[in-house]
Amino acid sequence: MAGKDAFGTQFLRDTTGSGSFAVIANVTDISGPSRSREAIEVTAHDSPNKYREFIKGLKDGGEVEITLNYDPTATSHAALDGDFEEDDLRDYQVVILPNTADEHTWEFAGLITDMGDEYPTEDKMERSVTFKISGKPTLTATG
Repeated sequence: MAGKDAFGTQFLRDTTGSGSFAVIANVTDISGPSRSREAIEVTAHDSPNKYREFIKGLKDGGEVEITLNYDPTATSHAALDGDFEEDDLRDYQVVILPNTADEHTWEFAGLITDMGDEYPTEDKMERSVTFKISGKPTLTATG
């Protein structure tokens, strides 16, 4: 099989600070973590064949972005407003292929760096949220 259908993927937030996670309702798109790593140039006058040389530098856990069908009366949507305002990091999860043998979970600590709402005249209300990961995100087989 060449691929998997992502339908049903969930985004969750730790509601208590002690590992009790709740699903954010009406999420339509999830992307990330978008991890990266620095490349430190170590080219010298005697580098072979006049090619630049690099060593591995620091890693960045990246970001996770979600889009949701925004409902200002939804408890989980209001919770994101609170997350944006708080000073402490919060734990989040992306659950891929939930309730299947192939279920995997990305877990990370992070903070909301960007949150925007849209109110078009001829479409649904939407909210986009960007989470900056602090430290290393972990992927675990949970199915």
